Amino acid sequence: MTTQRSYRYFVVDVFTNQPFEGNSLAVFPDASGLDDDTTQRIARELNLSETSFVFSATRSDCVANVRIFTPSKELIFAGHPTIGTSFVLLAEGMVSRHVDHFVLEEKVGPVPIRVELGPRPLIWLRTPPIEYGRTYEPSACADMLTLNINDLLDVAPQLVSAGNPTIFVAVKNKEIVDHALLDARQLKTLIGPDSEPLCVFVFTPTLEGAYSRMFAPLYGISEDPATGSSTGPLASFMMRNCLTPGTAGRRLLSEQGTKMGRRSILHVCIQGENGKVGIDVGGYVMPLTEAMMRF
Repeated sequence: MTTQRSYRYFVVDVFTNQPFEGNSLAVFPDASGLDDDTTQRIARELNLSETSFVFSATRSDCVANVRIFTPSKELIFAGHPTIGTSFVLLAEGMVSRHVDHFVLEEKVGPVPIRVELGPRPLIWLRTPPIEYGRTYEPSACADMLTLNINDLLDVAPQLVSAGNPTIFVAVKNKEIVDHALLDARQLKTLIGPDSEPLCVFVFTPTLEGAYSRMFAPLYGISEDPATGSSTGPLASFMMRNCLTPGTAGRRLLSEQGTKMGRRSILHVCIQGENGKVGIDVGGYVMPLTEAMMRF
């Protein structure tokens, strides 16, 4: 007779301080004993954008090893699972609530975490190194998003990645962002049959920073309410193309998920100058559910 196993998990909404907004995340704070196949099947069963699993760190400079799964694949890095898992580690006392800096081990490497302490902490991650890839024809990107070429700003759409490759497409206003509808077949045609899966991030600059949406059908996510892994690259892309809001460009807000009824606020802090710029992405977390999974 097979022995039944039990694993406690939490569901939290990330990048919000309101229940049922932001981006939902399941966190298993002690995933010891789970293999790759089981973690993937659990993520598929819960069917959230991502599910994170906490294991013992293999590095002495990290407090935990965090593995992140969408319903269809494992990610080397993702923003809202990093922020949400940090919140659970603090809430569970797995990291002291008096600690304002620690490091998580992820597939992408060590991810530094900074905490603005308080009754509900504002949790920041340091974006991993950002890489720029190819640019794309604006007309092809407009067609892919079911938009008109005149809806786009005069900025070449480009592939940018801090672990999750994302095509950034800048458009003229919020209404156009809300009108966008991604054609997954055209996305596959655009990137080619041998390309790794990509996300598509459509945004418009605002006085505070950006208003945005993110589509990831190739990851099994039709639309993501909040994408921390793409928000650091978004800030970098906006700075490179002079799209940040003037002197406020050192501190930005990206509003995402509003169109789908999951309004998310992602904080961005630009650290350093010139070639030594670091980009921190932060947010609040709303705890919702504590549950037990048995199988």
